[in-house]
Amino acid sequence: MNPTTIAPPPANPHYEQIGGEQGIGQLVEAFYRLMDTLPQAASIRAMHEPDLAMTKRIFKLFLSEWLGGPHGYSAQRGHPRLRQRHMPFHIGVAERDAWLLCMSGALQEVVPDAVLREQLMQAFFKTADFIRQDRPS
Repeated sequence: MNPTTIAPPPANPHYEQIGGEQGIGQLVEAFYRLMDTLPQAASIRAMHEPDLAMTKRIFKLFLSEWLGGPHGYSAQRGHPRLRQRHMPFHIGVAERDAWLLCMSGALQEVVPDAVLREQLMQAFFKTADFIRQDRPS
C-alpha cells in the first residue's frame, strides 16, 4: 500500500447485523409502538406529532446511517445536530430514560443477539445522554 494512501475507517457492522433496512424498519416500528403504549413513555410521546409517519421515516434514515448503512439522512437533512434539533423540548433524565426504555424494549423484540443489543444500548445511552438539557452550567 502506498504510504500516502489513507485507508477508509472500518465499516460499522451494526447495520448488517441488525438486518439492514428491514431490521431498521422493524426496530423503528417496535420503538414507536412502545412509545405509544408504555405509560412511562407518555411524556416523550407528547413531544411528537399525533401522526408519526414522518417521524418514523426520518428516524429510519437516521438509524440506518448511524448504524453504518446508507447515508440517506445526511443527504436529505444534513448533519444530524441532535442537540440543536431537540432544543425545543425539555429533555432531562426522566425523558432520556423513557426513550431508552422504549429502545431497550424494541431491541429485545427485534435483535436476537444479546451482545449486539448490549453494544447498541451502550451507544444509544451515550447519544440520549448527550441530548439532555438539564446539566448544571
